[in-house]
Amino acid sequence: MSARHFLSLMDFTADELLGVIRRGIELKDLRSRGVLFEPLKNRVLGMIFEKSSTRTRLSFEAGMIQLGGQAIFLSPRDTQLGRGEPISDSAIVMSRMLDAVMIRTHHHSILTEFAAHSRVPVINGLSDESHPCQLLADMQTYLEHRGSIQGKTVAWIGDGYNMCNSYIEAAQQFDFQLRIACPEGYEPDPRFLALAGERVQIVRDPKQAVAGAHLVTTDVWTSMGQEEETARRLAHFAPYQVTRELLDLAAPDALFMHCLPAHRGEEISQDLLDDPRSVAWDQAENRLHAQKALLEFLVEPAYHHA
Repeated sequence: MSARHFLSLMDFTADELLGVIRRGIELKDLRSRGVLFEPLKNRVLGMIFEKSSTRTRLSFEAGMIQLGGQAIFLSPRDTQLGRGEPISDSAIVMSRMLDAVMIRTHHHSILTEFAAHSRVPVINGLSDESHPCQLLADMQTYLEHRGSIQGKTVAWIGDGYNMCNSYIEAAQQFDFQLRIACPEGYEPDPRFLALAGERVQIVRDPKQAVAGAHLVTTDVWTSMGQEEETARRLAHFAPYQVTRELLDLAAPDALFMHCLPAHRGEEISQDLLDDPRSVAWDQAENRLHAQKALLEFLVEPAYHHA
């Protein structure tokens, strides 16, 4: 099984990641000029969703269609996956019919097991461990607005969950400093922190994290699958709301990002997405362009020597 997978940012070299992001900007330009570009004609992406989705489904499905291919939406309710067929068996069969598989899952182990038995590229569309496709979009958005993020400081405010883990990987791959402000008991996975070393700092005070930062970002306080913890989380995270006043402590040219969906009045103040420093809508759109670049990178080469 020699297929390249994209289960985490660490599956690519730093140069490859930068190449995908720059390519995303080129593909965005082609689309804005109405240029038809269909390198993935007759290629088919299978999309397995265990969790609900708006941006991930739309961007992969629209992206494949725009690249000349097709995408098939698979939910566990409608397939044998939901009835207990072993992941390995599903992977073997699906990868004989498809050109790539994108999986959004509760358990990262499903991704790794599927990839181990797949003859085509497997893409992480979000797991309990990480969300690397979102980081491609975030990094593309920063590059478009401010140039290279290398050497800059990023502040993550809130829950040290999957998005935060991917930011820790991004700090290594894109060479920036990351300050994480999270309540006690909501720190990111120690395995990720160990790999990042001195590049990442954990603080309790959001003001300390944001001071002088070039990019400030956050996510919902209650992720999918944690709904029963909502009330407890609201109490713990209340001091971690990102407001315009908090953003004022960042660098003068700071950007604010949110991977959406946003809960206004919780992790962000009601008006924050309307702030001129917010680039959340560009960031959401860039899921489409960055993932098209990713699909082109992963899917096309397989056919050069078929």
